[in-house]
Amino acid sequence: MKRSALREQIFLLLFRIEFSDAEQMKDQECLFFSEADTPFAERDMRQIREKYEKIADRLEEIDRTINDRTVGWDTDRMSKVDLTIIRLAVYEILYDDSVPVGVAINEAVELAKRYGQDESPSFVNGVLAKFA
Repeated sequence: MKRSALREQIFLLLFRIEFSDAEQMKDQECLFFSEADTPFAERDMRQIREKYEKIADRLEEIDRTINDRTVGWDTDRMSKVDLTIIRLAVYEILYDDSVPVGVAINEAVELAKRYGQDESPSFVNGVLAKFA
């Protein structure tokens, strides 16, 4: 699976955090992988799970960082889709040396185009520009 496709799957799994308690997320992970349209290769499943768990472990820290850098927009006011995309990109920018900053931002904007509202790509780009 290509990196952009893996990133999209991580986004979809991470999005479930918005609707599930921490205790429910293990079950949500199992459901995510079992309900997939096409089965995941073992390697892809491992990569998705590992990155998702790394982000989930730092979620409070990531949100605090987002709130520190945005003016007039804190994580409580952002749409759940935009917030999830921004969380993923901020993690990649700050903690994942294998992803260049420009790639993290571009991929986030592409996810926003696909899953967000009309203004999502520019909003996501504007927030992430504060991390570049």
